[in-house]
Amino acid sequence: MTDVAAKWQGGVVLDFTRSELFERTFEEGMELVEETAAYLDGAGRQDSKQLSRNAALAYASESMRLTTRLMQVASWLLVQRAVREGDMKPADACEDRYRLGAQDISEHKAPEGMEELPNGLLTLLDRSERLYDRILHLDRRMYIDQTGKDEVNPVLSQFDRLTAAFGR
Repeated sequence: MTDVAAKWQGGVVLDFTRSELFERTFEEGMELVEETAAYLDGAGRQDSKQLSRNAALAYASESMRLTTRLMQVASWLLVQRAVREGDMKPADACEDRYRLGAQDISEHKAPEGMEELPNGLLTLLDRSERLYDRILHLDRRMYIDQTGKDEVNPVLSQFDRLTAAFGR
């Protein structure tokens, strides 16, 4: 990525982290993490004891998917907060290791026994998936994905031309 592109992208990241949208998304994400932990340690544990063998396996599988998805969301949100608070440079947040991961977690075949899962778990699964999808959309919009694409971003290309013509 060119210096101009990195600077532009850093500005996009800073603008987002200082926005009301980020604040609301951060609060929603952290509340969902806490709510999920409380459910899995409390009512969810009780609910899972009453399930058939297939449903218990589905419960274990889906609760792992849920926690993995939420840990990815929480990590991404914490990186954005670190940028906002000046603890991390926006350019550093653009590194692949800080991007939203586990994208394949939502692409799976529903396990046998899903229809027996408790409503509490199903609700948390749905909410976490919707939040994850929103954050994935933000991640893709904020961090120009250079991997595997030959497409040229016309805006950044124009910035590069202006920089070449007029200097920094």
